[in-house]
Amino acid sequence: MMNCYNISPHVEEWIDIVKNGEIRCCEEQHLLVDYVIKCFQMEDIYVDEEQAERYLSLQKYFPWDLFPWEKFVLVLHDCTYWKDTGMPRWPDLFCLLGRGAGKDGMIAYESMCLTSPYNPVKEYDVDICANNEDQATRPVKDLIAVFESPKFTKKLRRFFSWTKELIVGKKNRAEIKGRTHNPKGKDGLRSGIVIFNEVHQYLNYADIDVFTTGLGKKQHPRRSYYTTDGDVREGPLDDLLETSEGILRNGDPDNGMLPFICKLNCANDVYDEENWPMANPSLPYLPNLLAEIRKEFHEWKKSPFRLPAFMIKRMNIHDVQKEGGVTEWANIIATDRQIPDLSGMSCTVGIDYMKVTDLASVNFHFRDGDTRYDINHSWLCSHSKDIPRLKCPWKEWEANGLLTVVDDVEIHPDIIAEYIQGLGRRYDIRKLAIDTYRYALLKRALEGIGFTAKEKKIKLITQRDIIQVVPVIDSCFVNHNFVWDNNPVLRWGCNNTKLISYGRKEGADKGSFVYAKIESKSRKTDPWMSLVMSMCVESELDSAVKAPLYSLPVITI
Repeated sequence: MMNCYNISPHVEEWIDIVKNGEIRCCEEQHLLVDYVIKCFQMEDIYVDEEQAERYLSLQKYFPWDLFPWEKFVLVLHDCTYWKDTGMPRWPDLFCLLGRGAGKDGMIAYESMCLTSPYNPVKEYDVDICANNEDQATRPVKDLIAVFESPKFTKKLRRFFSWTKELIVGKKNRAEIKGRTHNPKGKDGLRSGIVIFNEVHQYLNYADIDVFTTGLGKKQHPRRSYYTTDGDVREGPLDDLLETSEGILRNGDPDNGMLPFICKLNCANDVYDEENWPMANPSLPYLPNLLAEIRKEFHEWKKSPFRLPAFMIKRMNIHDVQKEGGVTEWANIIATDRQIPDLSGMSCTVGIDYMKVTDLASVNFHFRDGDTRYDINHSWLCSHSKDIPRLKCPWKEWEANGLLTVVDDVEIHPDIIAEYIQGLGRRYDIRKLAIDTYRYALLKRALEGIGFTAKEKKIKLITQRDIIQVVPVIDSCFVNHNFVWDNNPVLRWGCNNTKLISYGRKEGADKGSFVYAKIESKSRKTDPWMSLVMSMCVESELDSAVKAPLYSLPVITI
């Protein structure tokens, strides 16, 4: 063991593991342990060893012991203080861990510690927050399972009471509760700690701010952020990562945040199994999980670009080396299957309408289980300057009814609206999807047929919406879930499109992907992007639900 001044042995254990290479750790872990050592050397801080031992004594009630990294985090976050003020040294914790590392178990354990008699702060409420009820309540359920173990229930009922949704510490009157992302009615919270589970799913700070504004009403307020990496970019997760990098690499003030980041150093590290604990420090102690990850790795190797979740969720890194087409041509060809009669079925409608003098497309999107059906139509302005450059049989498409040539100086918005109106008599349109610029062009015409953004009949699509739907589209292609009938226009538009990296700063990759044109003049993407738009609101669909035709709205201009 190292003697790092007054560092707790439970903290030293993880420091030794990192420094001695007992398991391979990422650069961020090496930087972190060096930083922690420096803080104990240079700052007037201390570990409350009595409190730490009491918290760690609670392991006897759990079916597992804390891993070294968990003890390291618990002691620094919950038991380390400034000598002069008695305030926590690291009241904020950011934990980025690969899937399967035991985040929920760690949250459950920390929650029990802070609501136990060993926490001197009374009414130290623990609010576990997430974007959905399952993620918010899972740690609570895990802790209740511990309490209801026949071996310990009688004893633990002296200190805790619980229902299916709420745990109460009897001695200090503290509550543990899972809370969803809906911020309504949360202003009255008096949290001791707010724990955000899977923070990668947060698009913005609206929910986070509501939950954290209640902090400070109790002594020693804390925040914890537990997450894997994810597909949502430019939100709170990216800010936490940026702040962490500043602390660890640039010497920025930490403002009380402990950045515990576990990830591969680079994508190529994945090919050596010994590197996997870089992303999941629990892995050396979990042989069953290791076996599962091995299976997933072999599947990922077969199709890495189409199975990004393995790298993103298991290894906390985006494999950013590739920018390419939407999918293999074989997957595009596989869409050529007959569309059945969809009369009365629910659908969404996507519109792509870049220039009134060029090409416009509309996509009607249906879902039946995993299968997606798409009816796609395009309009070509006869005055388009790009027509001579088009490398496609557009006249043949016109003859087959897949494309309409508009003999005018522009594709008037009423043409698009009338087409949607006509099919709207056959199908149950749940929502239209269009981006802000195109909506400005079509707003009046769409209002004329009963669709407005104000009444939430239209969704204005952003790049963030597209980022989130890209993995869904990838999965649909890989599993041949798209059925487009024989629609060469849509296949052409798809094959003209590429995936490109998207980040908050120009040229900076954040691991997210959006769609772009392979070539702007001769290879149009409008048919494909209208499908993408329609899939951004796919959640509006009821699978294979048919409405009686007489009940469908008949809209008139």
